[in-house]
Amino acid sequence: MPKSLVIGNGESRNRINLSAYSDHILIGCNAIHRDYKVDHLICCDRRMAEEATNNPQTQNTQIYVRSHWFHYFRKIKKNKNVKELPKLPYIGDSKKDEPEHWGSGCFAVLLSAVLGYKEIELIGFDLYPIDQAVNNVYKNTVHYARSGSQPVDPSYWIYQIERVFHYYPDHYFTIRNKEHWSIPKEWQKNNVRFVAL
Repeated sequence: MPKSLVIGNGESRNRINLSAYSDHILIGCNAIHRDYKVDHLICCDRRMAEEATNNPQTQNTQIYVRSHWFHYFRKIKKNKNVKELPKLPYIGDSKKDEPEHWGSGCFAVLLSAVLGYKEIELIGFDLYPIDQAVNNVYKNTVHYARSGSQPVDPSYWIYQIERVFHYYPDHYFTIRNKEHWSIPKEWQKNNVRFVAL
């Protein structure tokens, strides 16, 4: 089975030539379809899903949406390549454990494991802001925050992706990021490694 590459939209991704991953299955989030063709695309937000399904470049991409939007995109809009997001591998008792509070990046990591890829690389999962502002390659574009906007608190992302690492111990995750990026302590597991770009 080929390796998979899960692509976040953090700005460290700008350092990476995605064409070097032509032998990987590509799993991306939200607006990446504007720039690259991926095999699987996670769009938790309806606006993102609308944009993605309207892009002719995604006709061969599997697009994953929340269950309450699935009927609309699949049955009403007749998008045959739309699927439901994967189910969480556990049931928790906090807000962070509720699927509606999982974002596209966390679901992208989960999908890669659910699809059975044992070797999974993550790029563009920066987590942290840049100069206390939003860190996203698509800032200042439609559906995204402006430069200088308040960053998103990464605590949910850290917790939820850790849950994937925990529930898929026989999958191996490699996180690539800048040399001085700090891997969260929660991610320091036997099946997770950090490699500096």
